[in-house]
Amino acid sequence: MYLAFLNPQGNFDPADRYWTEHPDFGGQLVYVKQVALALADLGCRVDILTRQIVDPAWPEFAGTFDAYPGAPNVRIVRLPAGPPEFLRKELLWPHLVRDWVPNILAHYRAEGALPDAMTAHYGDGGLAAVLLSAETGREGPRVPFTFTAHSLGAQKLDKMHPTPESLPTLNDQYHFAERLFAERLSMNRSAVNVTSTVQERMEQYAHPAYRGAVDVRDDRRFAVIPPGVNLAIFGVDARAENETETQAHVRAMLDRDIAEGRRNLPAIIASSRLDPKKNHLGLLQAFAQSPELQAKANLLLFTGALNDPLRDDGNASEGERDVLAGLRAVVKQADLWGKVSAFALGGQPALAAAYRFLAERGSVFALTALYEPFGLAPLEAAAAGLALVVTQNGGPSESLRDEQTEYGILVDPADPAGIARGLNRLLASPETVAEYARRGRQRVLDRYTWERTAQGYLAQIERVLADPHHGRENVAALPLHPYFRSGQPEDAVSVAELAALYFGD
Repeated sequence: MYLAFLNPQGNFDPADRYWTEHPDFGGQLVYVKQVALALADLGCRVDILTRQIVDPAWPEFAGTFDAYPGAPNVRIVRLPAGPPEFLRKELLWPHLVRDWVPNILAHYRAEGALPDAMTAHYGDGGLAAVLLSAETGREGPRVPFTFTAHSLGAQKLDKMHPTPESLPTLNDQYHFAERLFAERLSMNRSAVNVTSTVQERMEQYAHPAYRGAVDVRDDRRFAVIPPGVNLAIFGVDARAENETETQAHVRAMLDRDIAEGRRNLPAIIASSRLDPKKNHLGLLQAFAQSPELQAKANLLLFTGALNDPLRDDGNASEGERDVLAGLRAVVKQADLWGKVSAFALGGQPALAAAYRFLAERGSVFALTALYEPFGLAPLEAAAAGLALVVTQNGGPSESLRDEQTEYGILVDPADPAGIARGLNRLLASPETVAEYARRGRQRVLDRYTWERTAQGYLAQIERVLADPHHGRENVAALPLHPYFRSGQPEDAVSVAELAALYFGD
């Protein structure tokens, strides 16, 4: 089977550059790469289609073709969309319509073969799939697609508490009008909408902004396929090429930041972008208000490319600087110097090596995000041997708990005292930490591997290809907005249209 993955934002290269350093290079790139590789292992031929970038600041993404070592059936295909330089994802919409989709069609026509099916990722990939599927249907059999949103724009807009007065400013920054209209088209015209959790399907896709696009009760239009963990990187028995160097780096950072008599204590580890929604501040406040917790463990923040962010902004973005200002205020007020460390780790192999090293001293992983759609990062930490304290909001409520067993401790991210109670409960004894670490790792091995994710995709795609209607009997197709036909400014989705969709007529 020949499959195409559509992911215009971010980019892909064999070294996985920038994945922890830029908001457009996040978890969905990990997801796309790993599912593609796992599908290739199942016998599929896979193209990862992304945007070509010809920019001195991003030299790795200039070539049209690239590949991953040892994966001959997976190609990275970069095709132009708009100006050659890097563009943040919110600015891609017109260039997808005018350039990227036509370039994809020209590419496959030149090669003489279309993919059998496509998987579309995020709203921009979904829009491209809508246009590509419609165009192929004019010339022959329509190439169907699945849609994996990863996150939906309506939920992001909700968190900004928009008003009719503030909506134009928010839209200028984040282009919600294009995003929500593209997401509606994507979920409406896809053969299957892939979600990571039942909660994602029943809550996010049921948002009023998506009313009339898809029926969340229609089991034929949805498949819950959780993402997986790359055990070759995060497994307890895996070893990175820089394993020893990473261990030495972690020791050096502890020597730099942690008081001498505390350096062998367990660590509470947080590893995510410095984004307000990740709620580093709530975790630090929990640590600051619990002398019991401070006596048991140090707090370590892994912060992308920032080497000493509690003292130096370095190359932090404006948003990161705002987060750091709040963290520094708590550290100073509670006098946490000598108990807290923050530093950079270069890439996933180094992150996994640090997890393994710190797991040996009974450390725990904490993710106290205000909302986490799925929560792959905790599962990666669990695979590496760490016990978990994780937000109860979102996917972790499914992945880390079932009717019988608790695989990690879930906490309310809005309650620092509750976070502290969860951490103290986990750190009550070495035996408690070890038991939760064992449970979490086994949960990953049983349910959350990329092989299982790929099997889920393949089963759905095979079902779609076997059904000439692709499960869309009696489904009314939403019309294309004129902007998604022309990509011209005069046809743009207006703020008034966005307001009518979001707030209601």
